[in-house]
Amino acid sequence: MKNLILVAAISLVCFACKKETKKQNQYEDEVEVRDPKNISKTREKITTTAEAIAYANGIKNWDKVKEIKFTFNVDKDTTHFERSWNWKPKENIVTMINEKDTITYDRTKLDSLSLRVDQGFVNDKYWLLAPFNLVWDIKSFASKHYVKSVAPISGKEMQKLTIIYNNEGGYTPGDAYDFYFEGDFIIIEWVYRQKNAEEPSLTTSWEDYENFNGIKIAKTHKRNEGDWTLHFTNIQVITK
Repeated sequence: MKNLILVAAISLVCFACKKETKKQNQYEDEVEVRDPKNISKTREKITTTAEAIAYANGIKNWDKVKEIKFTFNVDKDTTHFERSWNWKPKENIVTMINEKDTITYDRTKLDSLSLRVDQGFVNDKYWLLAPFNLVWDIKSFASKHYVKSVAPISGKEMQKLTIIYNNEGGYTPGDAYDFYFEGDFIIIEWVYRQKNAEEPSLTTSWEDYENFNGIKIAKTHKRNEGDWTLHFTNIQVITK
């Protein structure tokens, strides 16, 4: 997750996605294999499972977003951690607020201080908007779509999209994520595997979804073991 605390349409989209991906991607039994080198330049059609997940969460409305504010919280046993963010994506300006500091920086001009802050921002933003990163990062990872897989927390049979980031670029190259979802392409559970390790590094739920001006966000993530919850508060999505 890019570091630290450590990322209508239902049946119609499902049908359209499978129809298009069968044309452009390779299928092996019940697995869709996608190579990032073969990504279509157009975004007019949903051509991959990753795009279907992003569109189900409202990425078509992202161009309207002028500013997004949120507080990232982690509660573990009796401890609490939080930090707040104000992000202006069109300007690439970020403000981080915690109990000690308020730091504003330009993501295109990182220095030693803002670089450390940006690592935290990328982590927290990934948790908040992981479905959108499936489009934003689509040329940075390879993926496989498993039509049938058993979700690790609920034990239910779902679909699974596995993505593995390239071994170069980003703050934590080579990481892998397994996204579990049903026919509506809304993530229900996920697994983070550092450096594409076979065993999970972190497994959590995706729940408590809310729509913010067309952007669907899961506000709560609970770990599959122990008293651990990551959740978002003070979410504001400001559109133009």
